[in-house]
Amino acid sequence: MSDRYRIRQIVISTGSVTTLAGSGSAGSSDGTGTSASFYLPYGITTNGTNLYSVDFGSNLIRQIVISTGSVTTLAGSGSAGSSDGTGTSASFDYPRGITTDGRNLYVSDYNNHLIRQIVFSTGVVTTLAGTGSSGSTNGTGTSASFYHPEGITTDGTNLYLADKYNHQIRQIVISTRVVSTLAGSGTSLSVDGTGTSSSFSSPIGITTDGRNLYVTDESSSTIRKVVISTGVVTTLAGTGSIGSLNDTGTSASFYHPHGITTDGTNLYVADKKNFLIRQIE
Repeated sequence: MSDRYRIRQIVISTGSVTTLAGSGSAGSSDGTGTSASFYLPYGITTNGTNLYSVDFGSNLIRQIVISTGSVTTLAGSGSAGSSDGTGTSASFDYPRGITTDGRNLYVSDYNNHLIRQIVFSTGVVTTLAGTGSSGSTNGTGTSASFYHPEGITTDGTNLYLADKYNHQIRQIVISTRVVSTLAGSGTSLSVDGTGTSSSFSSPIGITTDGRNLYVTDESSSTIRKVVISTGVVTTLAGTGSIGSLNDTGTSASFYHPHGITTDGTNLYVADKKNFLIRQIE
């Protein structure tokens, strides 16, 4: 919960909600459980043992041990910047999205328009892609550009990015750092289609089951599906008008959905302005 400054846990089988970490007041203190504090935690990912959260108000990357609730700062000086370095000698400027391939973390550094990499074993932070200025140029590494990147996910080979204000889904080949546009015309609309003949309206959250991408399209209040192999984009759920109706597919409604994840069978959506966690089977 970003503006409640907490990390919450939900048992899927029962819907039981508990607070794993965070005092409920803004801060950046390391500690265990509710003795730790966050300042607008945003994206989150896991390697099965730990959670990793982008604490965007503090410009920090935080680690939470799931079994104990112990919170530490993995990277970030706490001051806005774009310096590469190790651990707290590196800096970020409003990091938003985060994902992992099991060896590294990848962070969308929102105000820097960059994609950053953090090596688990060393805490070394480097810039994987982005010029540092807003743009929509495809290219390799720091010759490519983004415009306020948000959600990020990976299939282990590629990164997939919700490039919010370019209204596009971008792909980054991890091994080569080559950046391309997988889908989205660049115009803020909600149109199904293939590749750049489709359009999005402020895409924010993104997840993958390895074959498809699932995107929360904030301004259209819909959930979109992108077939990775073909770039075909369809609307999976949402009427396109704001609401909170539970129903099937495009008969259901959302109100500015943000975060999204999958367990391989179901999708789970943070329906931001409805203050709900929604499940899509």
